[in-house]
Amino acid sequence: MKKLGNLISNSWVYGDSKGTPLHHAIDGQIIAHADSSGLDLESAYDFARDVGGPALRSMSFQQRGRMLKRLALHLHSLKEEFYQVSWATGATRADSWIDIEGGIGNLFANASLRRQLPDTPFATDGDFIPLSKEGTFGGHHILVPKQGVAVHINAYNFPVWGMLEKVAVNWLAGVPAIVKPATVTSFLTERVVAAIHESGILPPGALQLVCGSARNILDYVDERDVVTFTGSATTGRKLKANPRIANHAVPFNMEADSLNSAILGPDARPGTPEFDLFVKEVRKEMTVKCGQKCTAVRRIFVPDSCIDAVQDALVNQLAKTTIGNPQVDGVRMGALVGKAQCQDVLEQVAQIEKEAECVFGESKTAELIGARTDEGAFLPPMLLRHNHPHEAQAVHDVEAFGPVSTLMPYTDLEEAVALAAKGKGSLCCSLTTFDRKAAATFVRQAAPMHGRILVLDRECAQESTGHGSPMPLLVHGGPGRAGGGEEMGGLRGVKHYMQRTAIQGHPSTLSAITEQHQPGAARSESEPHVFRKHFEELQIGDTVTTARHTVTEADIVNFANVSGDHFYAHVDETSLEGTIFEGRVAHGYYILSKAAGLFVEPRKGPVLLNYGIDDCRFTKPVYPGTTIGVKLTVVEKTAQERREPEDVAKGIVRYRVEVDDQEGEIVAVATILTMVKKLDQGPDSL
Repeated sequence: MKKLGNLISNSWVYGDSKGTPLHHAIDGQIIAHADSSGLDLESAYDFARDVGGPALRSMSFQQRGRMLKRLALHLHSLKEEFYQVSWATGATRADSWIDIEGGIGNLFANASLRRQLPDTPFATDGDFIPLSKEGTFGGHHILVPKQGVAVHINAYNFPVWGMLEKVAVNWLAGVPAIVKPATVTSFLTERVVAAIHESGILPPGALQLVCGSARNILDYVDERDVVTFTGSATTGRKLKANPRIANHAVPFNMEADSLNSAILGPDARPGTPEFDLFVKEVRKEMTVKCGQKCTAVRRIFVPDSCIDAVQDALVNQLAKTTIGNPQVDGVRMGALVGKAQCQDVLEQVAQIEKEAECVFGESKTAELIGARTDEGAFLPPMLLRHNHPHEAQAVHDVEAFGPVSTLMPYTDLEEAVALAAKGKGSLCCSLTTFDRKAAATFVRQAAPMHGRILVLDRECAQESTGHGSPMPLLVHGGPGRAGGGEEMGGLRGVKHYMQRTAIQGHPSTLSAITEQHQPGAARSESEPHVFRKHFEELQIGDTVTTARHTVTEADIVNFANVSGDHFYAHVDETSLEGTIFEGRVAHGYYILSKAAGLFVEPRKGPVLLNYGIDDCRFTKPVYPGTTIGVKLTVVEKTAQERREPEDVAKGIVRYRVEVDDQEGEIVAVATILTMVKKLDQGPDSL
């Protein structure tokens, strides 16, 4: 019988005892044993901090992002192997797609974030802050990778997604991870980790795995580390109370199961597209993954006038659900992860039934296709109903973590907001409505108690990812019962694994620290012109000071005719009374265009193209007779990877454009980007 391995210090290690038997969710057969007894977890922490961490921190964001992309492509090529293993968790192909390809999608999404980050191992946060009158003293914030370990304690329902959505973020930040999956489905996590380890894409120590109970996994955390937990609120609170967490002020991010709500809008009556969408969405949330999702709908709130219609429609849809072995054609709902979970769900349902009526699935047994009730972990969808939700308690407090939801009425949107809030905080809720005013009212009132809100209607339904789908670039988490944490969310998630430190000093010193030119820092006149230099030859602070040009009325008239911009302030001096202008004023975009004409070196050279403008401000009116000049300064450089061997090796250069007048005052400022060819076009630049 297979015994799961634990990846510790870059080697597979097996526990000292027989371990915990893991059962196939469909037929009940033992498929593996998980054992973490006798593991040297302290050495795992040391290896991550001393080997994995330094290796990741030596890489830039660009390199770490490309590493994630390579890993995502590698795992995607092996996805069919993972699907075969996932079957033993009771999942259908659609269920496994969410877990496996959804998890890999997190790697792709986080890899793409490198385009928003510098070509350094660290980043700045925000803008330079001047702190003195003469400009010789200022401040900034720098983000550096934490020098510890990201410890991830995950739930059983998503053994792949639950791991990959977290490690993608800490790896991009430059922090190694120790992953502790829930034991019951750890066989699937182990298979994916084995594929990652065998690929050699990650540096040693970047990922370690602990299967089995590992109750002492937090005994070695300290102030350098970050701990994340996904699972029940009860377990999360116990872990958060670990003395090491409190004594070392270890960041602890909890994402707990919650009593999420689906609300049918007052306008979504029977016969409307929104009514049908709502029924379909609730049915999906009850049956996908057998309702074993932290985001699944547990409470259904509908206008009191159509509760019977909603019940009839839901019962009709749930009755069509085919349950059994997911490998048999026609099966749409598989098994829960194990019989122990079935029993737990039934116990929770029994508590809810003390105050609510079960209107579908009363027998608690399902007719199965290709499977046997006595072998597998099967339950039917169960729909309950409570007609007086303000008097209810269990439906707002007890979560049956399976295909179970309770239907309840409301009278108006304000009551719906209040009823949803009785869950004491949730990961998500959804409102199905085509009334934009109702949507605005609901979201603004309900948002404080929910981590995410989906507004579903006929116009977004075809492309909507649905109520229960957290997205990599949006935050996942919620207040109160949902744990009070926040993960994913694009760059927000990356910053969770970095230390934000305020730095103060002379702008030149801050430029040296950040590898970005800060306002007021020393600038060196470039020779030759910056547009004659290849990417590697450009230095932060390289500057071109241009010749000057006196703006004339003819310039303004000609630009108006060329651009078609005949705004009154530029062309009609008789309309200026009561405005801030003293006379006809030059177009801001003329100033920017003329600035380009002044600073551009026109001959063919390493500059491939203008890549865009990040920001632009026109700070002082420019009238005919004003003489303007430009300083063009290299602010930051970011190398780009070559997607194909024949691609030109290149990078993006950010320039600060400062346009001043004859009085030395800034009239316009912008950040432009150019794509610049590298000097080295050999294989090393790939």
